[in-house]
Amino acid sequence: MNAARATILVVDDEVHMQGLLKRILEKENYKVESASSGEEGLERLDKGCFDLVISDLQLPGIHGLEFIKKAKELSATTPCIVLTGYGTIPSAVTAMKQGAFEYLTKPADNDEIKSVVEKVLDRHKHTREVERLRAQVGIDSDFSNIVGRSKPMNTLFHVIKIVARSNSTVLIQGESGTGKELIAKAIHHHSPRHDRPFVALDCGTLPETLLESELFGHMRGAFTGAISNKKGLFEDADGGTLLLDEIADTTPAFQSKLLRVLQENEIRPVGNNHIVKIDVRVIASTNRDLKREVDRGTFREDLYYRIAVVPIIVPPLKRRREDIPLLVEHFIKKYCAQNGLEPKSISANSLGLLMNPSWRGNVRELENVIERAVLMSSGPEVKPEALYPVETGEEENRLPLHQATREVKENVERQKIMEALQKAAGNRSRAARFLGISRATLYEKLKTYNLARQN
Repeated sequence: MNAARATILVVDDEVHMQGLLKRILEKENYKVESASSGEEGLERLDKGCFDLVISDLQLPGIHGLEFIKKAKELSATTPCIVLTGYGTIPSAVTAMKQGAFEYLTKPADNDEIKSVVEKVLDRHKHTREVERLRAQVGIDSDFSNIVGRSKPMNTLFHVIKIVARSNSTVLIQGESGTGKELIAKAIHHHSPRHDRPFVALDCGTLPETLLESELFGHMRGAFTGAISNKKGLFEDADGGTLLLDEIADTTPAFQSKLLRVLQENEIRPVGNNHIVKIDVRVIASTNRDLKREVDRGTFREDLYYRIAVVPIIVPPLKRRREDIPLLVEHFIKKYCAQNGLEPKSISANSLGLLMNPSWRGNVRELENVIERAVLMSSGPEVKPEALYPVETGEEENRLPLHQATREVKENVERQKIMEALQKAAGNRSRAARFLGISRATLYEKLKTYNLARQN
């Protein structure tokens, strides 16, 4: 945890000890608040957010052990260090069983205090990082989680590497299922912030009040159901990257508050009068044309220009069909491994069936089809009939499989011929060379596909 941002609560009835800890810790760039009793400490915990609590065991009013217990009830994730004399070490052990991280024996020297505090904060940071990584699919040092070798994807990879070096806000636009979150993770992974948290939130899934609470945090009692203080995702992402997915779904009121956050680099938790400084790179994403939303008056123009410093457009699958074989291979390997199956291959007929659909759901839809086909195909090969199983009552509307396969192949072949002719500016000899076929074969296919008159 960045020492400049760690806030520590010291609970001790001895003014001398309070002052000593405050001087030592503030020299290490920690922010320190003090309380003289367990009751006052609980009140401060109830009203604020702390990264660490240091408490004496011998307190007036409620005992230190009771204070530790109640403190964990108020803020379960905040670590505690207990201060104890030589005669109360057994009580310190009991406190650790109740949730304290560590204890210091009085009188503790300056170096010991600094060492234990740093150790506890580092351990707590590591614990939170492990939890975050368990919930987040990591990204390899290259772009292995983003599959593609087409020209649009190579251009995208180049842009990601350039953008990642800066701290500029990024707007990622693309249809649903194109992999916008993967792009955001790749930007984070290749950035100087790669060793700090990557946090994502779908803005379209929460009403405005809960969205503010989730991002900015809230104080206990700020609204119905706010039973304890909670840090928001902006603080969780401190030093790292925050992805705001489906930013177009937010209300104008929220957009106004977000604009101020981006301008001032500070947040105000719901129900709190104090601001919190933040250091977060924001990436926004949407499946809509955000400039069009601005023109319609549903999205603030000033916020648009604030988040669209670097706009990135993710191409839909239909514009990079040459990546489909790579994606299919990737997903077959993935779902064979996940389900403990022997590696499978895919036939040319099966692959041909996958080349021509419009793929309105993009890569996500293709992945869904392959996952099902892997599970439904017995043996070492993904079968054509497993790709699009006939549903009850739909048999009469389906083409026979051999006919569907033939038509798909013919459509693909016709499209390739048209592309070759366009590339050759209508010169059939050159087009035949591009296609790797003889001029006579090209003439036959032009007749077959009724293209002879068009060229």
